[in-house]
Amino acid sequence: MKNRVKVARIEKGNLSQEELAELIGVSRQTISLIESGKYNPTIKLCLALSKVLNKKLDALFWIEGDTDHE
Repeated sequence: MKNRVKVARIEKGNLSQEELAELIGVSRQTISLIESGKYNPTIKLCLALSKVLNKKLDALFWIEGDTDHE
């Protein structure tokens, strides 16, 4: 799964990983792992990121090979 969490975080007032983590109740390391594609978040975490970053889920996450995003 690919994502645009880092881009959305920066677009949302240049939030740091730490600030985003605090807003959704996870560690900074979790945000780092999600952004680097080394961790697939739960749907609950995806929804929290979507809400805080004010982005639709499909704007943040998609499956590799999805031609709508590549």
